[in-house]
Amino acid sequence: MKNILQILALLSVLMLNAQKDVLITRGEVLNRVMEQNTSLKIAEKGIISAEGDYRQTNAVLLPNISVSHTGLATNNPLMAFGVKLNQQIVTQADFNPDLLNNPRQIEDYATRFEIQQPLLNFDGFYQRKAAKAKLNATEYQSERTRDYLTMEVEKAYMQLQLAYKTVEVLEKAKETAMENKRLADNSFKQGYLQRSDVLAVEVRATEIENQLQYAKSNIKNASNYLSVMMNDSTYNIWTPADTLQVFTDNFSMIKVSENRKDILAMESSKEAYYQIYKSDKMSFLPKLNAFGTYELHDEKVFRGGASGYLFGAELRWDILNGTKRFGKAHKSKAEFEKAKLELELYRSESQVELNKARRMLQDTKNNLELTALALEQSREAFRIRSNRFAQGLEKTTDLLSAETQYARKQLEYYFTIFQHNSAVAYITYLTKE
Repeated sequence: MKNILQILALLSVLMLNAQKDVLITRGEVLNRVMEQNTSLKIAEKGIISAEGDYRQTNAVLLPNISVSHTGLATNNPLMAFGVKLNQQIVTQADFNPDLLNNPRQIEDYATRFEIQQPLLNFDGFYQRKAAKAKLNATEYQSERTRDYLTMEVEKAYMQLQLAYKTVEVLEKAKETAMENKRLADNSFKQGYLQRSDVLAVEVRATEIENQLQYAKSNIKNASNYLSVMMNDSTYNIWTPADTLQVFTDNFSMIKVSENRKDILAMESSKEAYYQIYKSDKMSFLPKLNAFGTYELHDEKVFRGGASGYLFGAELRWDILNGTKRFGKAHKSKAEFEKAKLELELYRSESQVELNKARRMLQDTKNNLELTALALEQSREAFRIRSNRFAQGLEKTTDLLSAETQYARKQLEYYFTIFQHNSAVAYITYLTKE
């Protein structure tokens, strides 16, 4: 058991060492996501599936052609005489009553070519339109998935930037804490500080060290999420090529566009339900189909010494099929009405979401100004107290309070930038056509 634990520990160390810090830009992440993301591949398979459904409706327009080869042997009087007729080998002697009533066994090998051509199939035409609308909806939804992933890339990349900024702030705070600890140790040796003051400085340094470890773990978490989005199995530790900065925003659109891909997808879905409803209504009409066959018969396999053909047309009208068609039409009408209501509701909810996002953006802009001002004030307060502490004119608790406040305000400022940029990315997603 001990050896197994040692091996597992060694493998863990090797896996950690195998992870590399790799520089990557936002554009590189987006390109790799668009090329390799699993969700997009699933959406593409959905399009292919919808294309398959649409191609199946070609049967409404194109003929159905089949070929078969059948072999049989019989001494049934009626069948035996019919086989001779098909093989065109009937003679005067075959009309002998004894031969007609008690024929010998005869073999027949028939090759049959059959064609069926739809001419008028009204419900099939509307089923084809429904399949096309479904295909359009699937394509629009796939494009909307791309828009969503673009937003997710922005947020994930910013989370990585924020994680690195957090580590940067805490590392500087750690350097400051170590310097304060050095000053506190010197002051303690000179009798200017009590042991409790030195311990307070050491506790603050330990707190920062713990926060720094969590921040470094967040870098790995953000990197792993990017790897999942890019379908990258190496799970490298990604390093953003640029730093976290405030996005500019200039949104003039105050309403959700009717050309937004998800709305167009629901429009197409509603159209599909409408065409299905029309198809069910048209199923009450008759259908006209042409048909034809060409047959080769012989007593030997694959020879075809005799041939014959047949062609014609069929007008078929199923006047009453119980109440099945009535119920089906009733159901498809209800589904169409439901799709219309869902589309109206989705439009309203999307507009509410856009209004909410715009208010959120305005709140983050206001908060950004406040946190920037608070950061500047805490920086100046910490600078003054640090200078006074170095001269022995400031209490240790006041210095630690100022240092803690300054670090916290830095983190709040960068987190507010992240919130602001996330709001910009979200509104871009909501207003994208």
